[in-house]
Amino acid sequence: MIDRRALADRHAVEVTGIDPRSPLSVGNGRLCFTADITGLQTFPGRYPVEDRTGTGPGTLLSTMSAWGWHSVPGSYDVADSVRAYRTPRGPAPYVDMRGDLSGSGESPATAAEAWLRANPHRLDLARVGLDGVAPGEVSDVRQRLDLWSGTLTSRYLLRDIPVRVTTACHPDLDVLAVRMESARVPPVRLAFPYGSQAWGNAADWTRPQAHTSRVRPSPGGFTVERVLDETSYDVAVATSGTMRRAGPHEFTVTFTGATVADLVIAFHPAVPSEEVPASRPSFEEVAAAAREHWARFWSTGGAVDLSASHDERAPELERRIVLSQYLTALHSAGPLPPAETGLLANSWRGRFHLEMHWWHAAHFPLWGRPELLERSLTWYGTALPAARRTARAQGCAGARWPKQVGPDARESPSPIGPFLIWQQPHPIYLAELVRRARGTRHALERYAPLVLETAAFMASFAAEGPAGYTLGPPLVPAQESYAAVRAGAADPTFELVYWAWALEVAQRWRRLLGLAPEPSWSRVADGMRPPLVRDGVYAAMAVPPYTVTDDHPSMLYALGFVPPTRLIDPTVMRATLRHVLAGWQWDTTWGWDYPAMAMTATRLGEPDTAIETLLMPVVKNAYLPNGHNRQSSTLPAYLPGNGGLLAAVALMAAGWDGGPPTPGFPASWTVAWEGLRPMP
Repeated sequence: MIDRRALADRHAVEVTGIDPRSPLSVGNGRLCFTADITGLQTFPGRYPVEDRTGTGPGTLLSTMSAWGWHSVPGSYDVADSVRAYRTPRGPAPYVDMRGDLSGSGESPATAAEAWLRANPHRLDLARVGLDGVAPGEVSDVRQRLDLWSGTLTSRYLLRDIPVRVTTACHPDLDVLAVRMESARVPPVRLAFPYGSQAWGNAADWTRPQAHTSRVRPSPGGFTVERVLDETSYDVAVATSGTMRRAGPHEFTVTFTGATVADLVIAFHPAVPSEEVPASRPSFEEVAAAAREHWARFWSTGGAVDLSASHDERAPELERRIVLSQYLTALHSAGPLPPAETGLLANSWRGRFHLEMHWWHAAHFPLWGRPELLERSLTWYGTALPAARRTARAQGCAGARWPKQVGPDARESPSPIGPFLIWQQPHPIYLAELVRRARGTRHALERYAPLVLETAAFMASFAAEGPAGYTLGPPLVPAQESYAAVRAGAADPTFELVYWAWALEVAQRWRRLLGLAPEPSWSRVADGMRPPLVRDGVYAAMAVPPYTVTDDHPSMLYALGFVPPTRLIDPTVMRATLRHVLAGWQWDTTWGWDYPAMAMTATRLGEPDTAIETLLMPVVKNAYLPNGHNRQSSTLPAYLPGNGGLLAAVALMAAGWDGGPPTPGFPASWTVAWEGLRPMP
């Protein structure tokens, strides 16, 4: 058996000074608090995140929640961005964008496009830091994120006086608890910003007149009632300190004569006063709940121990595996599909991308934690009416899922997002993983409508042609480099295969439900046109320009991410993998590409290649000391990389249905694993 405590302890994160890219966080999947070396958010300017929309830098030191969203007032309608495209079913409306969009920024053509892309956006709920302290006044830092207890302990000298700060988050309540110990406990400043429409920067400090922070007494302290346009939430602070208002949205808490002082801060949407709890948990209760929760988290579910391997790469892979489990539990296990930067920064204004949902959360059932995926999988039920309307407007049955959205499931204007189709089968794949992990009856009762409506759209979207059933146009493949030719793009290799496989899974669900097979689903699945082969390798899509060598090498994922099917020849796929590894532009890729390639290599029986791709030493595959998969200064964390890594490792260790007994690690490695489930 694996020593779970030792496994977690050897990857506790220790910090001795400011690393601007790598702050540490505590959280519970719904609330996340990211701290600097003081254990609080004292030096936000030292942890910058670059903004792509030109409004100035933000900070990684955020306090974000799954429920905290805001919209700047506006009366724009997404219908104003609709444009008709020719499809095999006749003209169909798509939410398009006339402005420019690229990897480095965006230039909306109208105020409506700008507003619809930026609203709603996720809120930075509060900033909690030491008051009046400069970075040069803090020295001798010894900070440790203890994974087994989920607790951040920060020790340092403040003006030569020792300070110890312990920071924890309650696992079931959106409550942050802080204990400060010192001969002179320093004062703490709480500040509240307006919501920001900028990229990355979740806080706007320039509009104090646009929101209100009203204070009222509450048990053990005070509550700040926050109102930002149509958004309202409360921040209840329990403390023995003395509060004074220091500005319209700033409050200082002092602890005169105290050597130990606690702050317990509860965040929640505004509710009627009779629903407010009469008391809040104490610091000890929050810390104890966190310890119990994280000890249980690490003691159950999957584990992989590489400590007996002599390969010099094994310790780094194990570190990435352990920290990715922690980070995805913080950022990807809430009630909504997560943003690509999770609850750390506002990539795409905190809006989530449904084509990335698999990469964030599919690993949870594979690692024995299906309930963490189910928290966000249930959101599709809320979005189902909007998805049905989209499908119906485009002449299709069932439900067509959007791409870049907030909780309201309203599509964002874009020359890419509304044309993507590879997110469509994801709900079927995710529901199937839950079924395999939690049982057929449980899954059918919860997710049958999701699977059936998704399959109905997929079958009606495909069009019959001389070579078989085809996809598009218009569309944008997973490899988004073809956005400019979206009006004529068709039959991308990955999507053709994924479409056929997912329809077969949905047909199996019909049988499990006691329903007769749907003939149209079988016709499409069985009659899908084979992917195009050019010069002995799979093309990215079946029409010009066929394949360009940047962004995702998505043709590889038709075998690896997708299980073996009749549509893919392993010999051709092996040649395609060699072709990609020999000449792809790695600086244009994304963090999930490397575990995806490792899955392809694993299904092809090439474990050495799987390890090499999983740990390829390139910028987009870098993992910071805090475990985040950094992509760039504007994308300082990338949770799909972490989640993809865990999915790939599960495939490499536990294999797949009908696969070899030791599929994905080289024979020279010594791998201990437990609690993992095979993939389909």
